[in-house]
Amino acid sequence: MINERRLLSVAGTSAQRAVQAGIGLFFVAVGTAVVLLPLIADGYLLRVIGEENECTISGDIPPGSLPPELQECLAQGSWSDLGGFGPARFIGLLGLPFALLGLYLTLRALRAGAWLQANTLGVRGAFRTRTVDLSRAEVTVGAMTPPGPATRSLPTLVARDPGTGGRITLPLHSPNLAPLPPAELRALADAMTTGRTDGDVDVQTIARQLRTMAENPLRL
Repeated sequence: MINERRLLSVAGTSAQRAVQAGIGLFFVAVGTAVVLLPLIADGYLLRVIGEENECTISGDIPPGSLPPELQECLAQGSWSDLGGFGPARFIGLLGLPFALLGLYLTLRALRAGAWLQANTLGVRGAFRTRTVDLSRAEVTVGAMTPPGPATRSLPTLVARDPGTGGRITLPLHSPNLAPLPPAELRALADAMTTGRTDGDVDVQTIARQLRTMAENPLRL
């Protein structure tokens, strides 16, 4: 068997990935702006609504000898001087989910991919890469519903390493919802059945289904 890495068509073209990364960066920019703008404008907003601390004292009067109201006023002023949170700054926290979502979308667009090398299937997500030996894995079929108006479910291949318990899911379609190319489906079927006996009925059945999909890509 040729030990050559075969890329699988699950991540889209370079143009599609660039568009997805651009959308992610847009979310990062919007979320970051929502976080930073209140921090910058907080002092101005406090002055506009008249809530900025204006209490001052003259001379070297010990703070402990001041009336309680003035001590509290000075304490609030020192908190603001150290960069304490005014009411407007808490609004900026609403931008964190957008920034984190954008970061995830960007990393997924730049990193996402899958490959088959000999019998080893590798799937790379936004933050980690997982691999499993299909010739030894517990292989089942799953389904996923793509986003958008389409309601039909699309098949996925689920492989679980019996030794480590690690599991990966591979969509059996490209980003434009077309089935994987016939050569890739046959390669997955061959990797699954290498070294398997006929008694491993479930995996043999899944492999036959993959080969059937490869023989009829247009579903005519």
